[in-house]
Amino acid sequence: MLVAVRVAIVEGDVVDARERAGVGDDRVRTVHDTRCGRVAAGQGRRRSAGGQDECEQQDDGGTTRRGRNGQHGGSPYVATHDPPGGQVPDTLLLGPLLRHVDRTSALIWVETAGPATVRVLDASTDTFPVHGHHYALVAVDDLEPATSTPYTVEIDGEQVWPEPGGPFPPPVIRTRGDGRVRLTFGSCRMSVPHDDRHDRIYGTDALRALALRLAAADESERPDGLMLLGDQVYADETSEAMREFIAARRDPAEAPGWEVSDFEEYAHLYRLAWSDPAVRWLLSTVPAAMIFDDHDIRDDWNTSQTWREQMAREQWWRRRITGGIAAYWIYQHVGNLSPSERAADPVLKAVLAAGSGGGDAGEVLDEYAWQADQDPASYRWSFARDIGPARLVMIDSRCGRVLDPSRRTIVDDDEWDWIVEQVRDTEHVEHLFLGTSLPYLLPRGVHDLEAWNEATAAGAWGRRFASRAEKLRQAVDLEHWAAFGRSFSAMAELVTSVATGPDGRRPQTISFLSGDVHHSYAARMRYPGQTPRTSRVHQLVCSPVRNPLSRTMRYVQGAAAFGVARVVGSGLARLARIPKPSIDWRIAAGPRFDNALATLELTDGTARVRWETGRVDGDTATMSEVLSADL
Repeated sequence: MLVAVRVAIVEGDVVDARERAGVGDDRVRTVHDTRCGRVAAGQGRRRSAGGQDECEQQDDGGTTRRGRNGQHGGSPYVATHDPPGGQVPDTLLLGPLLRHVDRTSALIWVETAGPATVRVLDASTDTFPVHGHHYALVAVDDLEPATSTPYTVEIDGEQVWPEPGGPFPPPVIRTRGDGRVRLTFGSCRMSVPHDDRHDRIYGTDALRALALRLAAADESERPDGLMLLGDQVYADETSEAMREFIAARRDPAEAPGWEVSDFEEYAHLYRLAWSDPAVRWLLSTVPAAMIFDDHDIRDDWNTSQTWREQMAREQWWRRRITGGIAAYWIYQHVGNLSPSERAADPVLKAVLAAGSGGGDAGEVLDEYAWQADQDPASYRWSFARDIGPARLVMIDSRCGRVLDPSRRTIVDDDEWDWIVEQVRDTEHVEHLFLGTSLPYLLPRGVHDLEAWNEATAAGAWGRRFASRAEKLRQAVDLEHWAAFGRSFSAMAELVTSVATGPDGRRPQTISFLSGDVHHSYAARMRYPGQTPRTSRVHQLVCSPVRNPLSRTMRYVQGAAAFGVARVVGSGLARLARIPKPSIDWRIAAGPRFDNALATLELTDGTARVRWETGRVDGDTATMSEVLSADL
């Protein structure tokens, strides 16, 4: 989460509640601290044996129905708000989520309270069990292109969505067509209540604000897709509601303390993230594509080989990483897949086979999850979608890393070959979007600092300094594309070759879409052979959706990134004999520190991006543009 920002612009509507309470930050690299002593004054705190903070919890106004604590299938359902005018039946625990949509088909994802048959329009399917939780993937086919079809969800013949008397418009499936395309993206969203106390600390939830605004607007205002670029959940910085659930099933005095420990807790974490009525409606009517970043698993996930070795020594880690990857597969990844990809996916085949006839697929999914962690080449998390004149190539820059210092890359060889194939196949593609949770282009001083750190951690300045460089890498999150020099150079070469390719196969624009750094900006890239006729290349970053830096940290990180890093980074890179990149870039818009979402508008051969922040008053929301750029 290294934050690279200009100190000249420190804007946003978030009051730094920690400063007002007289409490400072104790870790420069931490965006914020969710321990109770840092969230609100007056809550007790003590250090647990597991190295985590414990606190006396305050009720956050949620409604909780408890199941069998600590057992599979016993997660309490926590609604952060009761929907006005109606209540979702208990048989539908989470969803529906509208996931992959193309010209004639759509996938609807749900989690149910027990085994059931789920029906959407003319399509129905049985649920499959994973660790006592029940899921359904309802594939709706034979839709007409460029149409909008309202739908309902039935469980065992009873309509459960939309809820009776609910305040939101009916959910719809809008199939792909030609013409204008609108895509919204962002990253880093904490799942905490939407009340005055939490809004003072975390700001307005941009995703919820967007949902409320769209619910009151014409259907034509809705985006054609929502791209969530990492940290959809925070497994290591848990909310009060999540800690209440943890404390009810195990002793948080034992490691991993207040962090999520297994699949059961991950399942509850996702339920907290997506159960707000407005967000739930939005995810039911706008197709979402998702990719993970570190906090979906744990801060600094796969930073280095040393980090992996350190985590492997923790007795609780295998259960955590297995549960985290398994939960990511079922809650986020499987919905990214197209119909042909689902038909060929070995994990989905194995899960459905294990779950048939009354079996539970938890053990099978755990085995695949553990294998994916141990052998990055065993499973591909990256995926691609064609959306009108645009192609989205979403890149896994976390799980697929090769961390051996002698051949360190941000993706493994097989995945890189797949990325090259997708990026080069650009005939009839006007706009190419490369989704990567970590920004490809950072402020130049930070880029140089990360490149220097990679070299010295690998021994460029000797073994003794290498250990210091590794500690620095983990302390201040020097782990972006710049810290994987081979991958950075390979991507520069790939993008340059596509941008300067022949007419008819050269996109008008190429844009990296990213998050992670808790501020938003646009950077314009320059490359060898660039002319007015070649592709225009940008880095677009939107972060956070709801997890802002404190005002103090904005100044500290901004001064370091654009002041000290610019001078020191370039000097250190020269001393370590780091070759200069073949490309150059500069910040063209931003930065902004607000909670925000960015929206791409593709119309008649033009492309524009705008960043918007939200304000909510009761059930009414407004979105205000704070940045924009023509691509």
